[in-house]
Amino acid sequence: MRAVGVDEVIADAGVAKATLYHHFASKDDLVLAFLQEREERWTFDWVAAEARRRGATPEGRLLAIFDLFDEWFRREDFEGCSFINVLLEMTAEHPAGRASVRHLETIRMVVTELAAEAGLREPSEFARSWHILMKGSIVQAAEGDVDAARRAQALGRSLIIHHRGGHAT
Repeated sequence: MRAVGVDEVIADAGVAKATLYHHFASKDDLVLAFLQEREERWTFDWVAAEARRRGATPEGRLLAIFDLFDEWFRREDFEGCSFINVLLEMTAEHPAGRASVRHLETIRMVVTELAAEAGLREPSEFARSWHILMKGSIVQAAEGDVDAARRAQALGRSLIIHHRGGHAT
């Protein structure tokens, strides 16, 4: 975020500087709008919607997240997670970092809902652990491990069993 100047944004967007500043008072405002849009498209329209569509059971919906990630990690345009990237670059004290924290919390809420639907014990605690697997697999994939989602999914099965008190389906 810091490495990209406003002039580069304007050139890539093909708009006049006045147009950009008409819609966004600052580069930070532009980043905040981008993160909000990313939450809609990535968190809700892709992860949540596709997990529900692909998973035949509540537990299967959770595991489907890593099927999605597996496809994502193998794409040539994979760049990691915008929320993680901005948070790490800007820190949690910066407005964009705080927004990233909130967006990451939203992802955990989606996982918490799926865990509750699956009847897992302590769905919020489960979601925190599951989210570690999600974020860890994203970072691992950014390092070049395209199989990171498969590894995370295998660990996720164990986590489901632990929170189910029985067997994953």
